[in-house]
Amino acid sequence: MGVWELLLVGLVVLLGLCGVLVPGVPGPWLVWSGVLWWALNDPQPVAWGVLVGATCILFLAQAVRWALPPRRLRQSGASARMAVYAGAGALAGFLLLPVLGAIPGFVGGIYLCERLRLGGSADARASVHTVMRAGGWSVLTELFACLLVTGVWVGAVVWG
Repeated sequence: MGVWELLLVGLVVLLGLCGVLVPGVPGPWLVWSGVLWWALNDPQPVAWGVLVGATCILFLAQAVRWALPPRRLRQSGASARMAVYAGAGALAGFLLLPVLGAIPGFVGGIYLCERLRLGGSADARASVHTVMRAGGWSVLTELFACLLVTGVWVGAVVWG
C-alpha cells in the first residue's frame, strides 16, 4: 500500500474519531471501514489480525453502550465546545499514558471546559457528574474503543 493510500486511510480513521464526538456521524463505522480498507489493500496476516481485533473491540463497545442509559447530553448542558475539550483531553491522555489515559483525559477535558465556563471547582465537578450521567459514559465508551483501534492500526502500520 502506498503512502498516499495510507494517508487517505488515516484521514478516514481520523474522521471516524471526530465523528464519535459529533451526533449523527457514525464514528465507529468510519474507523472500522478505514481499517477494512487497509486490510483489503494490504493482505498481510497482521492486517487481518488488526481487522478481526478491531471488529471485536467495536462490537464489544456497542454492546457496552447499549447497556448504558440513553444519551441525553443536550439536556445536561453539553456543548460542541465541551466535546472538543473532551476529545482533545482523551487524545492527549491516550498519547501520554497509552490506552488507559484516554479515560481521565476525557473527564479532565470536560472538567477543564466547565471550570473555564463556570469559574468554580465545585460547580465544575457537579457539571462533570451531570454530563457523565447524561451520556458521557456512552461517548467515552465509543471514543475509547475507536482510540484503541486507531492505536493498534498505527502500531501495525509503523512496526508491522
